[in-house]
Amino acid sequence: MTDGDGRVVLITGCSSGIGRALTRAFGEAGHRIVATARRPETVTDLAGERTLIQPLDVTERASIEAAVAATVEWAGGIDILVNNAGYGLIGPVAELDDVDLREQLETNVVGAVAAVRAVVPHMAAQRRGCIVNIGSVSSLVATPYGGAYSASKAALHLLSDALRAELLPFGIDVVVVRAGAVATHFADAAARRIDRDRDPSSLYRDRVEGMEQRAAMSRNLAMPADAFARRVVRAVTRPHPPAVLKVGGGAFLVPAVSRLPKKLLARMLARKFGLV
Repeated sequence: MTDGDGRVVLITGCSSGIGRALTRAFGEAGHRIVATARRPETVTDLAGERTLIQPLDVTERASIEAAVAATVEWAGGIDILVNNAGYGLIGPVAELDDVDLREQLETNVVGAVAAVRAVVPHMAAQRRGCIVNIGSVSSLVATPYGGAYSASKAALHLLSDALRAELLPFGIDVVVVRAGAVATHFADAAARRIDRDRDPSSLYRDRVEGMEQRAAMSRNLAMPADAFARRVVRAVTRPHPPAVLKVGGGAFLVPAVSRLPKKLLARMLARKFGLV
């Protein structure tokens, strides 16, 4: 790895949205990228002389280790890990299925930490590196029907805070991207579970419209994914990247809302999503 070759960047979850945009943006900036997805056939169009395609499922340890090994063999090391793989689970907390909740946490939290665990020895050996965790402003305000997703991102943010101190001796930076709304298909994926709540046994069967509204929130004031990605690339490739990068629609508004008294905020959100 040399400065002339740019950084070597491993990105998880490149099949759509932010991951695809980040792959393009890092490439345009002159870096070498390993673009990964659970189904690599969805990202073959991203392949190029400086972009390697690899399968990677963040819920499978062997898959992570294989992708990291392929990256090191191809490029000689890893400079930047971007933990982007994830999704949003929509539904009332009291009715979430155990399997759904575990999958949310396994993908958004456990999988991200597993990827970190796999790359840190390589970064520590070269005494430099940067771990970029794609978080969310949802970590600051848990809306109705978005509790599981918010909890997963809050956990990722706090784990990142611990990592930032723990990795200082090894020259490894940790950046949390506190993402606001970005124009992707995130809302479509988030809405897939909602039909379960139309079941006559659900306490929320007459409030499904509010769930659909929550799933669609990411479309409000959404920043184009390419613009978002370029901002991220510029920030994380600086000599001294920021600890937290706030970018996307609502990235500055939501923190202000989070400071409201909890009971007042709960009443406001309950009205907004048709609960009262």
